[in-house]
Order: sequence, then C-alpha cells, then structure tokens
Amino acid sequence: MSEATKTSPSADLLVELDEANARLAVAPAGQAISWALDRFADSMALACSFQDIVIVDLVHAVSPGIEVVFLDTGAHFDETLQFVDEVTKRYGLNLTVTHPGPEADAFPCGGERCCEFRKVAPLRQALVGREAWMTGLKRVDAPTRAGTRIVEWDASFGLVKVNPLATWTDDDIASYVADYELPKHPLISQGYLSIGCAPTTRPVAPGEDPRAGRWSDSDKTECGLHT
Repeated sequence: MSEATKTSPSADLLVELDEANARLAVAPAGQAISWALDRFADSMALACSFQDIVIVDLVHAVSPGIEVVFLDTGAHFDETLQFVDEVTKRYGLNLTVTHPGPEADAFPCGGERCCEFRKVAPLRQALVGREAWMTGLKRVDAPTRAGTRIVEWDASFGLVKVNPLATWTDDDIASYVADYELPKHPLISQGYLSIGCAPTTRPVAPGEDPRAGRWSDSDKTECGLHT
C-alpha cells in the first residue's frame, strides 16, 4: 500500500483492537486466527518467511484458501526457495510470491535501502486493498519485538496486524513442530537459527543469540517490515 493510500484508524477500531488484544493475549493462537479470519475474511493475507511453518499449519487449518505472501528478495538461499516449494505443495497453498522492482537494482542485498525495495515495497503492493495482515512474529525473536501485541494497528502499512504467535517461545515452536511432525527448514540443522537472505545471514555458535546471525557485520537489526 502506498503512502498516499494509507488510512488512519477510527477511534472505534482502536477500541475494538485493544479489546481483542486483551482477550486474545491469554487465549490459544488458534482463537486469534479464528477471530482475525472471521473479522476480516478475504481482506486479510498471511505474510510468511517460511523459516518455520507453524503459522502456516495453524492458519491453514482454519482457512485453507487464505492468500499466503512470500517475499522473494532475489537473494534467498536455494534451500529457502526449495522449502517454500515443499510447503506450498504439502498444503496446496494459495501462494503469492513478490519480486523486487527495477529500482532495487541499485541496492544489492546488504546495501543501503535494500530491504526497503526488496521487502517493504513489494509487501505494500501485495497488500493493496486489504484491511489486515497476519504474521508469525514472536516477541522472543528480537528485543525490538518484545512489545509485539497479538492484535495491533500497523501505522507503517495503514492496516490491522495480527500476530497469533506473539507470546510463543522458541521451545513452544519446537514442541509444536515435533508434536505434529512438521518439516523443518533444512538450514536450521546447519546452525542457521534466524534465516534471511544468503549474503547477510550466517550460522550461529552454540549459546549465541539466534538473531546474531543476521546482519552480523552491521548494526542493523530489522528489515523494516515490523518497525
């Protein structure tokens, strides 16, 4: 969604979101997903990085036809693209894959404004006409995400944002994957615990913060999608 078409939330909507967040913050993730899909229906999409597929598994159980958006930056690991294909076939996903526009050519992966043109701008375009989007964001992912709400107004995109897994820990994710025998991203077993683009992602050492493997040669901590 462009800057020109972003909308401001009404007071009534903000009250509704606060009430929903308070109620769903202590409820199972499935209830947050059901609320969001009941409330926004076809006006909601799921944006997914495919590092793990817990959010896909949970949302697909409620709405198999929901649009799932994957941001192909042009710099992903081959393993990531293969995993996206595997998961898409497993669930029969209604998948939309975005690609950077020509303006990204001047900003290769890792360069200034690369994420703006390779992630943020394509997602804005993919969400045009939507009222809400859903993510697999978790508070434990990074200190910058510690205040993530289950339901919130996303001023950057001008949309409602729903994060059903916000309160989940890494152990919660691992337990769900094991209990339901879900496939894992192949790079996780190689020490890649936070997987982004290949040029800016490295494996982490035992005991090292999982997020340390992202942009480790800079002070960057977020791509801009969630700030």
